[in-house]
Amino acid sequence: MYRSLAWVLVALLAASFAGGCGGDDGGESSATAWADDVCSAITSWSESISSTAASLSDGNLNADAVENAVDDLEDATSEFVDDVRGLGTPDTEAGEQARESLDELADAADESLSAIQSAVDDISGVSGVVEAVTAVSAAISSMGAQLSSTFSELEQLDAGGELEAAFEAADSCNELESGG
Repeated sequence: MYRSLAWVLVALLAASFAGGCGGDDGGESSATAWADDVCSAITSWSESISSTAASLSDGNLNADAVENAVDDLEDATSEFVDDVRGLGTPDTEAGEQARESLDELADAADESLSAIQSAVDDISGVSGVVEAVTAVSAAISSMGAQLSSTFSELEQLDAGGELEAAFEAADSCNELESGG
């Protein structure tokens, strides 16, 4: 069950970028650099989320294994939130709204992280492990949905296509879309 959650999340992340990311236009604008930083942060974060989800699919989980997986996820999510909040505003007509959308994603990731931390605070026994894994898996799924929602917002506010062009020109977005 948890392995399928990892693949669902990876599919959500990839779908968020399908058609919105791609190659290199030869010269990098500040908006392209911003998009490249966005995709780099998401790539690192999604790799950690996938790793955590995969480690939670182990049939021999115990409280220590769940806590270790969550510690890794906490570190990656905190780094992602810091990276996203530090991105600044892209140099586009819809730049301020794009920054606000990513700030909201960072806030949502922080909220999901708090839910994860609460779920593993007092694990005891097999039922506690199962409850914690279920809560962590739900939070991971929520993170994927939040990411997808943020990119839908970005698409809607980008009437001039500036952000789309920036994401298409950003190398790390191309890597994210192709899976590596």
